[in-house]
Amino acid sequence: MVIEVKQLEAKELVVLGIESSCDETASAVVVNGRYVRSNVISSQVNVHQQFGGVVPEIASRKHIEVIDSVILKALEDAKTDFDGIDLIGVTYGPGLIGSLLVGLSEAKAISYAKGIPFVGVNHIEGHIAANYLGNSDLCPPYVCLVASGGHSHIVLVKDYTEFEVMGKTTDDAAGEAFDKVARVLGLGYPGGPAVDKLAKEGSATIDFPMAFMQKGNYDFSFSGIKTAVINYLKKHPDAPLADVAASFQKAVVDVLAFKLFEAAKDAGIKTIAIAGGVASNSGLRKKVKEMAEEYGVRVYSPPPVFCTDNAAMIAAAAYYRYIGGYVSDLDLNAVANLSL
Repeated sequence: MVIEVKQLEAKELVVLGIESSCDETASAVVVNGRYVRSNVISSQVNVHQQFGGVVPEIASRKHIEVIDSVILKALEDAKTDFDGIDLIGVTYGPGLIGSLLVGLSEAKAISYAKGIPFVGVNHIEGHIAANYLGNSDLCPPYVCLVASGGHSHIVLVKDYTEFEVMGKTTDDAAGEAFDKVARVLGLGYPGGPAVDKLAKEGSATIDFPMAFMQKGNYDFSFSGIKTAVINYLKKHPDAPLADVAASFQKAVVDVLAFKLFEAAKDAGIKTIAIAGGVASNSGLRKKVKEMAEEYGVRVYSPPPVFCTDNAAMIAAAAYYRYIGGYVSDLDLNAVANLSL
């Protein structure tokens, strides 16, 4: 279905972002893909903690409850209203199908009612675009590591909307492994921040396995290290948990960083970026900074608030899609397993 859209007259392109792929309901207003006017996130962490992870049906219901108020708050914080919005960017995959449909349906409704064009955004592409927020000088080409609860990708960003996946996980994503190990360690959900905090109190004295470490292979596998941690704790029930956390984190971080820099080296790229929830991990940030000096490359990363799921990154990605000539139709559907 084709909708009539208003014509832009100003040089600034004001984008309303909407994100609901998992358990955060988020909305943001971003100008020209770089400048954040507002960023509102309603987290469901407290709801899902009792279950040790996200319950899809509960997540989608919670999105429905708050999405209107989240969007209105984003507009209020940006000191604007729908008449001041030129474009809507919304996540349409990958993610939990019920959750995705809430945000996508909301975006379609606003688009139809207000005559504002909308662009469906790949969530992984959104994480990559998070690096444009706060880094006004970053531009392609560069190699980006996207590491979160659901994704572990190494991506060659050839242009703002042109990507080549150089490697990805064959099983568990890095963030998923953090969550599972945190559960074994009794740290609760979400696991990433809890493991990072505990790791600072321990020493990485345990050698956990690191898969696919041969040169030229940029894929990941983190299911083995999760099993190794479980088996180690069974054999050493009195082991200091801080040492286990530190050793696990070091192994994951070393794999992520090694593959990222080797991929950039092989691609002949001197600029790299990290993105996704795991990009806020202190161990990874430290390791990447150290290796950047060794490899002689420049490193970018989003501010921590834009590492986890948020709508500002979706707005940024939508901006570059739109100026490249792309607009979504109202028949766009959510895709749970959308590929980059």
